[in-house]
Amino acid sequence: MGAGMDRASKTGIWIIATGVIITLLYFGRGILAPFALAVFLFLVIEGFASVIDNWSRTIKIGLARFIAILIVLGGFFGFLALMANGIAEFGRDAGEYETRINDMIADGYGLLHMSDAPTLQELLFNETGQRFFATIANATGDLSGDLVLILIYVAFLFFAQPSWTRKLDNIFPGFETRHQVREIGDEARQSIEVYLWTQTVISALITMLTYVSLLALGVKNALFLSALIFVLNYIPTVGSIVAALVPPLFALVQPDLPGWVPGEVPQDSYIYAAIVFATVSFWQFSIGNFIQPRMMGESLNLSALVVLLSLAIWGALWGIPGMFLSAPLTVLMMILFAQSSSTLWIAVLLSADGNPQGKGVTPYGEESS
Repeated sequence: MGAGMDRASKTGIWIIATGVIITLLYFGRGILAPFALAVFLFLVIEGFASVIDNWSRTIKIGLARFIAILIVLGGFFGFLALMANGIAEFGRDAGEYETRINDMIADGYGLLHMSDAPTLQELLFNETGQRFFATIANATGDLSGDLVLILIYVAFLFFAQPSWTRKLDNIFPGFETRHQVREIGDEARQSIEVYLWTQTVISALITMLTYVSLLALGVKNALFLSALIFVLNYIPTVGSIVAALVPPLFALVQPDLPGWVPGEVPQDSYIYAAIVFATVSFWQFSIGNFIQPRMMGESLNLSALVVLLSLAIWGALWGIPGMFLSAPLTVLMMILFAQSSSTLWIAVLLSADGNPQGKGVTPYGEESS
């Protein structure tokens, strides 16, 4: 009876604690999401700095960090300029795209023997369309508004970095405890850094091959579409699917088909879009299933179901930032849960192979065998 009451009270505490944590994460997303993005941007810069430091023995780590910051910021602002230019280019041809889409809508209604086909403007500016675009605009605006705050956080993370070791020594004066905490921190940092570094390299490789393919196929604004694919590949699973769908959708409504396509009748547009889809999907599938696992190894150790669930949960809590950070945040949770015998079962459920402790790190406070 007593054991049952004790187990029930622990379950109740767990439920309450989980509810409180989820509530704090949701209502504190305006502060926590930008800070989490800053931490992971900091880790990306540190990863670049480590590569530069290992590559050149003459460059000191301080200069390597400065070069890494310039590379990351240059790439980021270059990406923003590229996106702005791509949107402007689509805007210049907006009338032709609208005419092409209206023709396709009319063809679709004709095939279904339906009359009064709506125009693109009528579909976009009805109540549902306005709500959808308002949601996208608000999410994008919030992310853009947090950009300055994220950069400030990154700067202060670099300023605070030299004192972390001293603070850790003061918090954990015992050698064994301090060593255990450092092992946990190193494992978490290494897993996240490998994930972010691998995602960056893989996304860059897919983007380059996709860009060359889109140019060869005659898809308009190929550079903009390829840059969009680079960002989407940071979102686990769903991002790759969307990245494979975006170029063929634009190819489908492209006003002028390239010269190698037989004609301009609707059937040829569908064939053209199917060829673009097959090409883009080939790079996504082959690199994502053969090259990426070899590069990433066992750094994530998350089951596919957990990846999808974490994407949905973090996306609901933090929106777009949560989608980008869902995988590394879940890895961090798994590593932390694995350090206590009372939460080890959660880490086992999150892991892909049932061994979340990986390199033999035992739950915190227990002795290694």
